[in-house]
Amino acid sequence: MVRSKLSRLFPVVAASAGALALAACGSGGTTPAASSSTPSTTASPTSTTVTTATSAPSTSAPASQPVAQPADSGLCKAGDVKLSLGQGDAGAGSTYRPLLITNSSSKPCLIQGFPGVSYVAGEDGHQVGKDAFRDGTKGNAVKLNPGQTAAADIQFVNVRNYDPGTCQPTAVKGLRIYLPQETASNFVPAEGTGCASTKIPGNQLSVKTVHVA
Repeated sequence: MVRSKLSRLFPVVAASAGALALAACGSGGTTPAASSSTPSTTASPTSTTVTTATSAPSTSAPASQPVAQPADSGLCKAGDVKLSLGQGDAGAGSTYRPLLITNSSSKPCLIQGFPGVSYVAGEDGHQVGKDAFRDGTKGNAVKLNPGQTAAADIQFVNVRNYDPGTCQPTAVKGLRIYLPQETASNFVPAEGTGCASTKIPGNQLSVKTVHVA
């Protein structure tokens, strides 16, 4: 009787023990899930560029100003004088004659330096040969009151002394004269012969600085 009860009890205990063993195995064999750590994301400060509009300088043209008229320099101009050739001397194959410069205006004027001198020919007044060579140094200024005269000495070489093939002799009607610092010219009659060639030895014309006549 006692054995019969024990035999019935053993299966129940065994079953309970198996259940506990299974529970223990299930609890010990379960690996806890790894917790993934997400790095914290820190927002970087945003750099903002601020563009400031710069106003461009004004390009409008300034108002035009009246042009100042140049003051009268007081120099003798082509229209202020009367020109002529005075009597001269001859020697050593040349003739020397003064260019007379008379103030024909109603006001005083000044003249200083070398006049420009050249031969001219034909109806068109074209230049013949080179300009006169400037001989010597620039002199002092000469003041000419109305009616007064200054002079500049000119040397005229006798061009017949040159080889005709080199000289190319040409009939001339006179001289074209530019006063110092003047752009307008005057004409002085002086018929003769000049060299059209610019390759002659020496100078067919030479002029000295203006001086008191």
